[in-house]
Amino acid sequence: MDSQTASAERTVRDTSTAATLKPNALGVLGILFFVLSAQAPLTGIAGAAPISVAIGNGAGTPAAYVLAGAMILLFSVGFVAMGRHVVDAGAFYTYIGTGLGRTAGAGSAGLALFSYCVIQAAMYGLYGSIVSGLVDHHTGLDLPWWVWSLATMAVVKVLGAAGIEMGARVLAVFVTAEFSILLVFGLVTLFKGGGPEGLGMTDSFSPTAALQGAPGVAVMFAVASMFGFEATAIYGEEARNPSRTVPRATYLSVLVVTGFFALTSWMLISAYGASKASAAAGEALASGDSTGFVFAPIAAEFGGWVNQVLPILLATSLFAGILTFHNSANRYLFSLGRDGLLPPGLCRLNSRHAPAAAGWVQTVVAVALIVPFALTGKDPVLTLFSWFSGVAVLAMMLLYLLTSVSVVVFFRRERLDRRVWNTLVAPVLGVLGLAGAIWLILANFTTLIGGSTGTAVCLTLLVPVVLALGAVNERVRRRRAATP
Repeated sequence: MDSQTASAERTVRDTSTAATLKPNALGVLGILFFVLSAQAPLTGIAGAAPISVAIGNGAGTPAAYVLAGAMILLFSVGFVAMGRHVVDAGAFYTYIGTGLGRTAGAGSAGLALFSYCVIQAAMYGLYGSIVSGLVDHHTGLDLPWWVWSLATMAVVKVLGAAGIEMGARVLAVFVTAEFSILLVFGLVTLFKGGGPEGLGMTDSFSPTAALQGAPGVAVMFAVASMFGFEATAIYGEEARNPSRTVPRATYLSVLVVTGFFALTSWMLISAYGASKASAAAGEALASGDSTGFVFAPIAAEFGGWVNQVLPILLATSLFAGILTFHNSANRYLFSLGRDGLLPPGLCRLNSRHAPAAAGWVQTVVAVALIVPFALTGKDPVLTLFSWFSGVAVLAMMLLYLLTSVSVVVFFRRERLDRRVWNTLVAPVLGVLGLAGAIWLILANFTTLIGGSTGTAVCLTLLVPVVLALGAVNERVRRRRAATP
């Protein structure tokens, strides 16, 4: 089957005879909560902002979030344009396969599934560590981190099987809580005129501020914070009026996330003073608790109770992200089973139209990914979280790049949309920006994972290996199908 035939098949595929996810289950806000959960706002701010301020471009960190948001917004233009013609739970796999052929699509499917599973495993590492500490602090019960991670997997499995609406309701509660406290802090600080040195807009957003220090490191962590916005397309089959809901949810999620991270990081820097923020972030990192850089000014503004609440919200933030990536991986497994790239049993649904077999498989994969770290006694934050989140970001950036190329190829061939900006200019600009982001990630990958050069090389090589294995699997499957 050539790429043009595959394109036609995927664009007009009739799902009436195939397993389909529950239609009309999600609106714009429901999808938005899934996206925000994947990006775990509190985790992103507490984890990435101190590093960016300390060893990146200092007070210019907010500008890095704006730059990353602009790049993702350019990517979204072509992503949304293609989404109007291709609706499938496979998202990247389907988009890339439609434009670049089934072999490229199958390779990207393996890479996307790999990305979602390893980022979820990374979150389990940080989550288990935080929950273990919280329970020990409040009850005196000292259990290993992996006990809480494994117990949470069972809860996530149940919620995933309960249907997409239930997941959206749970995420709405958790995301609203973490989002609200950071947003209120940002707005209060903004309207008060900032900290001891004022708002410091020039110190954070001028070209000079943006390019000071190591801007590549700051942009790299800003791009990593955007991970998960593409989930808008994954839920296209379950969206109400997907041709309108998915584009709105995509653009809204990118704008909300960019504005949120830029405002919050700006106000954190302002709270310390632009001239003192880098030193404060460096001290927090040296202490071994980088979250102190974020928690301290919020507690100073609202009171000491914040120091008790924010660690709990950090745990729920991670739980929300874990549930979101469980659902995303489920839908990839479901889509691959439906399209014959994986065993067809994976497209079996339960009574609530949630992927049943895929949910079990995803849970087993999660267990398999964290057990080796538990058995070897590795630090769940310095190894499991750091290593897997880094390689997942690199893999996802490559998928963004391939998707943008596919958009250009698809619309040049099919001519279904003649808007030059949407189908050519913006996607090409997106390709250039994403290529630059990948270069920055590779150049700073050891910093991103917090590991050794050898570990960085091994993790980096995993990305092309997984991509190649997915493509080879498709070639072998087609040859077997063609054999009489």
